[in-house]
Amino acid sequence: MQEASSSSLPALSSAYQPLPSLYLGFLAIWAASGISWAFSSWRNRHFQANNLQWILALVPLIKALQMALSFLFWYSCVHLHTCSLWMSFGVYVTGILFQTASFVSFMLISHGYCIMYERLSIRERRTTAGLGCLLYLSLIGYKAAVPYFTGFLLMNYFASFYIIFCRTSQCLLVLREQLNFVEEEDIHSLHGTLNTKYTMFKRFQGTMQVAAVAFIMVYMRADDTPDNYWFRVLVREWVQFCIFMYIGWNFRIPEASLHLPVMPLMKSNWEITMPPIYSVEMDAADFRGLVSDQWHVGVRTSHAEPCYSSQPLLVLVQNPSPKVSRAAVASGFS
Repeated sequence: MQEASSSSLPALSSAYQPLPSLYLGFLAIWAASGISWAFSSWRNRHFQANNLQWILALVPLIKALQMALSFLFWYSCVHLHTCSLWMSFGVYVTGILFQTASFVSFMLISHGYCIMYERLSIRERRTTAGLGCLLYLSLIGYKAAVPYFTGFLLMNYFASFYIIFCRTSQCLLVLREQLNFVEEEDIHSLHGTLNTKYTMFKRFQGTMQVAAVAFIMVYMRADDTPDNYWFRVLVREWVQFCIFMYIGWNFRIPEASLHLPVMPLMKSNWEITMPPIYSVEMDAADFRGLVSDQWHVGVRTSHAEPCYSSQPLLVLVQNPSPKVSRAAVASGFS
């Protein structure tokens, strides 16, 4: 279980000498990021009505665990001349979990989870879970050098990136249409929120393009000699850290969670538009005696037109008279 041939230990020590310090440094970086992220999510739990930040905070903690196991393994190999098979297996498993969790979180973001919609549709949840399981199994086969699993892994990466880019483009299209509608109707209260979400998805789209190129350059390498292994590890870990931290910083913006009430609970399709908004002016006396039957301001109410029965309707009452009591307001909307 804990053995290494004595003839290979001098070469191993000289070739992989920088690895313990390298992994220790990344352990400190990932651990500090994960703990601060989780603490920030817990501190703002009363203001954040979504689970996206908790999901994103879990990924750095998994990576920190992988860095800790990697440090212990290489430290024992280089300095104690004892390589633990169980420690290397832990590095192997946590590395696969980190990559799978990263892609699952990216797919959730691309679907608009907790940003445009509180919950995803059943089909999207099944698709995300299925691709996550396939990616996990493909990574296991690829790391174990099972024949043909390199092709399976490439196909899985291609499918994952394809879905991420397609869904992100659809979210941008929906937000662009809503922004145009808000600008035409001159609704300033919703413009800031929609513009923030549009900027977030635009940054996410560019970051995922960089991530796709980085995965090709870092993971699909032809050279696997130990001479520059520490340098490849350094580049790979920095790329992963920068990409994930930038995405987390991008979606940390409070507006993404403070405006959940203005979005639908679950999306059924991508043909979603802003609900019609009507404006009406009245004095305090009219507002005091208001009943729901009087809200017929340009709204189709004929029962012969069932196609409008399921469409949302938003009515805003701005600055009612301070003389109107809360009881009158409640009775008006009963």
